[in-house]
Order: sequence, then C-alpha cells, then structure tokens
Amino acid sequence: MRPPPEPVHVVKQRREALLRSLVEGVPYIRFLGVQFDRRGDELTAVLPFKDSLIGNPRLPALHGGATAAFLEIAAMIELSWSTLWEGVEADGALPEGPLRLPKTIDFTVDYLRSGLPRDAYARARVNRSGRRYASVHVEAWQDNRSRLFAQATGHFLMPPAAPK
Repeated sequence: MRPPPEPVHVVKQRREALLRSLVEGVPYIRFLGVQFDRRGDELTAVLPFKDSLIGNPRLPALHGGATAAFLEIAAMIELSWSTLWEGVEADGALPEGPLRLPKTIDFTVDYLRSGLPRDAYARARVNRSGRRYASVHVEAWQDNRSRLFAQATGHFLMPPAAPK
C-alpha cells in the first residue's frame, strides 16, 4: 500500500527552502537584488531596476556587466535547481551542509539591444547536464518576452557528488 502524499504546504516549504539556500549562498545575488519567481519546477530570475544598474546615463541603458552577471546568476541557479530538484522530490529531504554551486568554465553573452531602465527577467534552459559538465542557455527580456535584450550560453563544471 502506498503512503499518503505529503500536504501541499510541506512540499512548497521544502522547495522554497532549497531555492533560498541556493540564493543565500551567493552574496553577489543579494548585492544586485536578484530575486527568483518559482512556479513548480520553473524559475524566472528578476532583476529589479535601480539607478545604480545604469551604465550609460545618456541613453539610459543597463550596464553590460550587470546584464552579464544577471544572466550568469540565472544560469547557475537554474542549473543547480534542476540538478537538486529530483533528489529533493524523491528523498523528501534537503541536502545537508552547504550547497556547492557549479563553476563557470566560459560564458558568452549576446547583447541584442540596450537594456532599458526597468525590471529585467531571465529564464535559463539546461541543454546538457552530466556528472562533470553542463551547458546552459539563458534569455533576458523586459516588457515583452519575445523581444530579448540579451542572451547567453555558458558551460559549467559540476560540483562533485556528495558522498553517501
């Protein structure tokens, strides 16, 4: 006989705790103010606009470094989230100890248009994820998801699996 399913609020709390532990492990995420909106297993990164993100005040346009950092953060958190998600759902428990994030091997950004002085959003898609290596594509938009202002592709070295 199958055990009864966990209450929905318990599952949501576990998912939120996993995401919180991933985000809190990177001080630069807090510095930029990046937030994550979670809907099931889908994450959307949100970069709330603030004046300090402007690189060219004459346009005004978001700084390219802030844009690249935002895309890399979205890619790393999505990769970590998708890697840990299945284990957390299967075991019903969060991993113990500090979470180790993937390390960037390379990250290529395509600046498609100027980022406007407003909130930005990004979603990443894991193209390939193995035990040692992963490839991720991420897209960023502002008002209209079909009008991207930047996109990137990154390759990451995966952290070693925790001993069991």
